[in-house]
Amino acid sequence: MISVQRKILTLTTVVIVIMSIIWLTLTFYNYKTQVKYNDILNRYLILSDVSRASNQVITDLNNYMIQSTPENLQNLESSKKVLESARYEVFKVRNEVNNFTLTNYIHLMGSLIETTDRLMGLERDSEAAVKDLAETTRIGNYISEMTLTLIDMELKTHEPFYRGIMEQSIELVKLAIWMILLTSLLLLLATYWFSLSITRPVHQLTEAASELSKGRFDKEITVKTNDEIAFLAKTFDHMRTNINNLIQQIKEKAKLEHELQQNKILLQESHFRSLQSQMNPHFLFNTLNTLSKKAYLEGSEEISDLLVSVADLLRYNLKQIDRSVTLRDELIIVNQYMEIQKARFTDRLQLQLEIDDSCLHVAIPALTLQPIIENAVIHAVEPNVNGGVISIRVVDKNEYVLIQIKDDGMGMSEEIITQILTERQVQSAGHSTGIGFSNVVKRLRLFFEREDVINIESTIGSGTAVLLKIPKQRGENT
Repeated sequence: MISVQRKILTLTTVVIVIMSIIWLTLTFYNYKTQVKYNDILNRYLILSDVSRASNQVITDLNNYMIQSTPENLQNLESSKKVLESARYEVFKVRNEVNNFTLTNYIHLMGSLIETTDRLMGLERDSEAAVKDLAETTRIGNYISEMTLTLIDMELKTHEPFYRGIMEQSIELVKLAIWMILLTSLLLLLATYWFSLSITRPVHQLTEAASELSKGRFDKEITVKTNDEIAFLAKTFDHMRTNINNLIQQIKEKAKLEHELQQNKILLQESHFRSLQSQMNPHFLFNTLNTLSKKAYLEGSEEISDLLVSVADLLRYNLKQIDRSVTLRDELIIVNQYMEIQKARFTDRLQLQLEIDDSCLHVAIPALTLQPIIENAVIHAVEPNVNGGVISIRVVDKNEYVLIQIKDDGMGMSEEIITQILTERQVQSAGHSTGIGFSNVVKRLRLFFEREDVINIESTIGSGTAVLLKIPKQRGENT
């Protein structure tokens, strides 16, 4: 991850490197020009020193010839040494252009030194001394003139260099201006890019914060950078996700609390209605028991048995519907219900049982089988003039108990099956228990907490089979 601090350091380093390259380039060029210029100036100084030294020798020689004092002699010796030194320095000025002239120039300096030495050994007033003194003056003039000639030759030789320096100076100024402009443009672009890499994600975060302030928590916060701002954006987006999840949880909790409150109200109303509905059935139950005893005393045993079955069925229905019973209890009440229906349909109604006794202990909700049998009687047996057959088959399937309730009626349509399995109430007449088929489906699924506990297989004209898969782990009564 490239931090903002590293970006700033990188930009600063680039600026320093560019400025350093420009400075080093200009310094190197200036250094080369200065070295060349110093070399030329040194050549002029050497020639100038020769002219000055030769003039000083003639001056000191004249002073010595006028007055031969030790001091003047010493000055003359010093001037000669300076001229000798300048003579050796002149060799540095030699080149192809001034080679011949410089050779004569060196010989003149040698002649001046020799004439001076010879003059110092002559009498001051002699003719030879006067002649040599004039000779030294003439040689000194030649040296001065030749010095000017050599300097003029140096000027002509190095004139292109001087002009080149002037032209290069102008070009250098132009180059410096262009380099400054180009460098400024590059720095502006780099600064703009750098500032944009910071301001753009900050602007995106600002927009995201504005969206959050408006309550929009479903929009993802994305910042495509590789610095601390990207980390901040990820943290910000994680916070948005947590807040959104919390809001959804609060909404779901509020919805569940509302549904729970509604269910409590419905449950209270259901209990109230249940208490009301139990008043008349208790009176009817006591009345049936009285009629059963009276019929038995009068010798009507068949009517007495029928009244006992009706009373037992009514008493079973008076129990709490949300409790569990064993499969054995459900089959007993089914037999009593079928006894009542056989008294009505006589030979038109037949019941076939195939029961595995090892499965009778499993627990199922109360009033589960009787509404299904009742539905088969009403819709399969009653419409048929010849009646019908209802079969109950209980089989052990290891992990669960399979209960199959089958009739040979006209069957159900797919629409009716869908309505029942989706727990929608199917309108039908003739139910005596008041518990519909759809309610049985709902109670089974709630009791066993699974959806595949019941299934319906039916074809129009070929009867209907209701299949119950009862898990064995809910074997105890509740």
